[in-house]
Amino acid sequence: MIVPTFLEELRRRDIQVWADGDQLRCNAPTGVLTPELRDQLRQRKSAIVEFLRSTEALARQERAIVPLQPRGQRVPVFAVPGHNGNVFSYRFLAQHLGDDQPFFGLQPPGVDGQSEPLTCVEELAAYFAAQIRAFRPDGPYAIAGHCAGGTIAFELARQLLQQGAAVTVLALFSSPYPTWFRLLPQLRLRLARHAEWVSKHIRALASLSNEERRLYITAKLTARLRHHKAQRDTSHRATPDPVVVLRTRVEAATIVALRRYTPHHFAGRVGLFLPNREWLRPGNAMLRWRRVARDTEEYCGPEGCEGDVMLLEPHVRAIAELFQHCSRRQQDEDYVLGGGRSW
Repeated sequence: MIVPTFLEELRRRDIQVWADGDQLRCNAPTGVLTPELRDQLRQRKSAIVEFLRSTEALARQERAIVPLQPRGQRVPVFAVPGHNGNVFSYRFLAQHLGDDQPFFGLQPPGVDGQSEPLTCVEELAAYFAAQIRAFRPDGPYAIAGHCAGGTIAFELARQLLQQGAAVTVLALFSSPYPTWFRLLPQLRLRLARHAEWVSKHIRALASLSNEERRLYITAKLTARLRHHKAQRDTSHRATPDPVVVLRTRVEAATIVALRRYTPHHFAGRVGLFLPNREWLRPGNAMLRWRRVARDTEEYCGPEGCEGDVMLLEPHVRAIAELFQHCSRRQQDEDYVLGGGRSW
């Protein structure tokens, strides 16, 4: 198999390969890079590096931009991932949006181990904006963010509008308002979850006899102790995965950035993609985006869907349909946020 064909095969498997000096770097979803592919990469390292160096594309390569689905004529989506910078969390959404929807993940500094993570939302957004404008100077653009990435996507869309670019959609997938990540709200959340856990077990105990209660408590305590012991044993035995170490550093830096950030007004429309209708209840941290956007629209996922799995099977198909509906609505209205042009 010649080098270009081999690289295309890697791209189809969501495996990103690039040359870094004399080294060949690789980024892939967990479990995709098989031992056979690793061996082929080692055997072909020199040929692949030489090929990448010989192409003009290498000199213009935007390190932040990871093509998850590069084909199609629709307005391209540039999506910021969650806490740890894993752009492949979007791969199922990109697949369900179809072959005519270009979809690119935005990988933050620090994931590749060649730079330090950024701890400022404005700097992260500026970094992504520069990469997007260099990669595709002429808009319009669709911007998306999942979980913690929603805050960065919000600031990115703001900066693109300020630069005169057209943003057709700002889509936030299960993205709490950034104050939710601060220490006090997180402490309240942990206490509420603990209280719910205690309440559940109190209700269960109330319906049992004394002997059944003793057995119930013994079983729960034993299971909890075994779980903690298994976690300790695993952490002692396991060799740290360098990819996990890098992502952990990026995650910590991202949380620091979010806790420092205060959103300012966004002169456009935001699509709030909620996992399910229960997220519409008053006080939900995601609904606070309404205060800082000119217009917001809510799209609710299916019953039983939660934020950490909304971009995974089986829920992602419904989320993709909601996103397509949001995008078509923008197109039908001939409405481009801040750009003053039609498409």
